[in-house]
Amino acid sequence: MFRPDSGKTYILGKDVEHNSARDKVGFVLEADGLYDNLTAHENLDYYCQIYGIPQTQAKVRMEEMLELVELSDRAGDKVSSYSKGMRQKLALARSMVHEPDLLIFDEPTAAVDPTGQMEIRQIILDLAQRGKTVFLSSHNLDEVQRICNRIALIDAGEIKLYGELEQLRGEMGRRDVVIETVITTAEQSEAFDGILAQLKALPYVESCHREARNLRLQLDGRADVSEIVTVLSQKGIGIEEVRKEEVTLEEIYAKVVKGEK
Repeated sequence: MFRPDSGKTYILGKDVEHNSARDKVGFVLEADGLYDNLTAHENLDYYCQIYGIPQTQAKVRMEEMLELVELSDRAGDKVSSYSKGMRQKLALARSMVHEPDLLIFDEPTAAVDPTGQMEIRQIILDLAQRGKTVFLSSHNLDEVQRICNRIALIDAGEIKLYGELEQLRGEMGRRDVVIETVITTAEQSEAFDGILAQLKALPYVESCHREARNLRLQLDGRADVSEIVTVLSQKGIGIEEVRKEEVTLEEIYAKVVKGEK
């Protein structure tokens, strides 16, 4: 173990120098920590021994973890026969076998097929529902957006942005609303064009333009979509769908790290 030159680090109030702190942590890194010549069951049993879990308790924990990651039917197969996705799921089970309070996952779905990615994401979400704290490190911003409720953007070793995703979205400004309309007559089409100027005059509408039958608006935080719907209805424009398109994590990243507008 590498010891720090200075400073102290604590995990859940315990100094990381003590085994009691490390016992509270589970992790999956780029190297999955599995042994190819052992079965899934043997891999988990080995780690149970490392963590000092009593044999009777270890048996129960191993079965629980294999069921959680849906590998019970392959528990007797050597890991060398596993796909990348199966290895990652077993690595997740390995990281949880000692019931840690904190889990650290580094690119858990890297090089995994789409089905495996969905399964791993669901396992992580289930862990969070069970009260586990999960630290996820990933370059896949779409995946981060799907899983995480609190994020930190790190660039060149410096935290550029930190907070809850929904709060950051609100702070980053614009929010697009797309209104899909029903236009059946030339009169309605002409009225639709005339409404644009009226909508642009609203104080919370930053931009407004027509896309065929659709209306795309960029709104600020004061937006009242119901007022926009009322204006359209009063002009005889039918509305088929209203949907919000929130700013994505990728757009937040581009603005904060790359300085894009």
